[in-house]
Amino acid sequence: MPELPEVETVRRTLLQLVKGKTIKQITIYWPKIIKKPDDIDQFRDALVGQTIHDVKRRGKFLKFILDDYVLVSHLRMEGRYGLYKPDEEYDHHTHVFFSFEDGTQLRYRDVRKFGTMHLFKIGEEENEPPLSLLGPEPFSKEFTEAYLQDRLKKTTRKIKAALLDQTVVVGLGNIYVDEALFRAGIRPERIANQLTSAEYKLLHREIIATLEEAVAKGGSTVRSYVNTQGEIGMFQLQLFVYGRTNEPCKQCGTILTKTVVGGRGTHYCENCQK
Repeated sequence: MPELPEVETVRRTLLQLVKGKTIKQITIYWPKIIKKPDDIDQFRDALVGQTIHDVKRRGKFLKFILDDYVLVSHLRMEGRYGLYKPDEEYDHHTHVFFSFEDGTQLRYRDVRKFGTMHLFKIGEEENEPPLSLLGPEPFSKEFTEAYLQDRLKKTTRKIKAALLDQTVVVGLGNIYVDEALFRAGIRPERIANQLTSAEYKLLHREIIATLEEAVAKGGSTVRSYVNTQGEIGMFQLQLFVYGRTNEPCKQCGTILTKTVVGGRGTHYCENCQK
């Protein structure tokens, strides 16, 4: 699943492609992607004639800011947007078409059909699920060392499982939790409320630093992720542990270990993360 750096990269490229475009028609081949409203005709009617003014991000969600509405979109595992000409071919995995007045089309393609779209009136999107359920952004002033320590002190979950919880902090997934924990020298099986004050401080710093570096590199392409212009991310070249099972640690040479924490494949170094 794309994490914060990948979604932020998609947001930036999407903004360049669709800002200022007005929706003329919407075609939907897989109605289950539309979660709100329940009636897809209502979804279509509300958006026709609306102009896209901005594309923002909240956690792993994209927010299309229109005249009167906000379209909240989650890519899930395989969701992908692209801008096309109407006569360009598409396959059966392409489920939603936003046709613009200038003759171009924004298409949403999703092999697994796990993606979601919610439509809200402007100003209401943060007050209802899914966005109302989210914790603070890792780059926000709300995400302080004190906040992170307070939240983690209240749970007996393993630290990796706690960091994957989007109500604690948004945007972290399997890749960047593994990487941040490695950089902080914390083993993923540690119980979250048993870290020291120094470890909470270091973990807070490395979460932010890891995500900042990944955003700067366009995210990580470890499976099928590309941005909306078909470009891969490059942060995977800097990964310390994720996806490197049985390879030597870049810091100490110890062969890296893979285990399962909270149902997720988890990578770490037994020497560097004691």
